[in-house]
Amino acid sequence: MSAPKVWTGACHCGAVRFTVTLVDGLDQPRRCNCSLCRMRGAVVVSARVGDLTIESGADALQLYRFNTMQAEHYFCSRCGIYTHHKRRSNPNQLGVNVACLAGVSPFDFETVPVYEGGAHPSDTPGSTGSEIAGYLRYEGSHQRDPARPRSETDRGA
Repeated sequence: MSAPKVWTGACHCGAVRFTVTLVDGLDQPRRCNCSLCRMRGAVVVSARVGDLTIESGADALQLYRFNTMQAEHYFCSRCGIYTHHKRRSNPNQLGVNVACLAGVSPFDFETVPVYEGGAHPSDTPGSTGSEIAGYLRYEGSHQRDPARPRSETDRGA
C-alpha cells in the first residue's frame, strides 16, 4: 500500500498556504446547498482534522460561523477565498476547497453530487445525513490533460 498523497494549497493571493492529506484523495468531491455553500459555490473534498497544516498565513485566516455556530468556515482575510471548514455533520472532518489545491480545479470533475444541506441531519429527525439534492455536471468545450497542472495563467492569476 502506498503512502497517502500530501497536497499543497493556497488562497488566491497566496497569503494562506497549507498542506493536507485527503481521506479519499480527489475521489469524493461534493457540494452542499445550504445557504452559505450555495453562495460560495465551492467543490470540496474531505480531510481528517489534524491532516491539514497551515504552513504560512495563519494570521490571515478568518473564522466565520453562522446559524448553530458549530461549523467553522475559514477564509483569507486579504483575498476572501474560502480554504476549508470543520464540518458540523462530522466534526472529525474538514471540507477542503479543491480550487485551493495546486493543479486542481472544480471544473476537473465531470459530476459533483450536491448534498441537501438546507435540511441538516442534526435538524431533521430520521435523516441519514446523506441525502443528495442533485448533481452538478461540467462539460468542457475542449479536453485538458488532467495530468498537466494548471499554470497561474490558467487559474486567472
